[in-house]
Amino acid sequence: MPQLSIQPLNPRLLPAATGNYTHGVQVDGAGRLVFVSGQVPWGDAQGKIPDSFEDQCRMVWRNVLAVLAEAGLGVANLVKVTTYLSDRQYRALNSKIREEILGRHAPALTIIICDIYAEEWLLEIEAVAAG
Repeated sequence: MPQLSIQPLNPRLLPAATGNYTHGVQVDGAGRLVFVSGQVPWGDAQGKIPDSFEDQCRMVWRNVLAVLAEAGLGVANLVKVTTYLSDRQYRALNSKIREEILGRHAPALTIIICDIYAEEWLLEIEAVAAG
């Protein structure tokens, strides 16, 4: 099987990507793709949904990483992340937490401000990974 290669695509025609994302991603040698459904803050062991955006964001990332781990993959396999935020006020904190989770890894990224399915959910994250 060919070796997996995930390469960023940042054309000089576009402004430099800021933060931990890239304008595009080229994947070569992938044996499979994993699509992570939109993950939300389902609640802790007692079914309580955290009130704070930070706690919800960390819970959602925990859920995304759990799906990846189930497939034997991790952060380095992410090629596309889409984040849905319920309010613009969460942009900076979302970016900070995403950078903590992803480290130096920079997948393709989209952030959408929209109404989320349940009122108490402040964000939802879906992802695509290659392995």
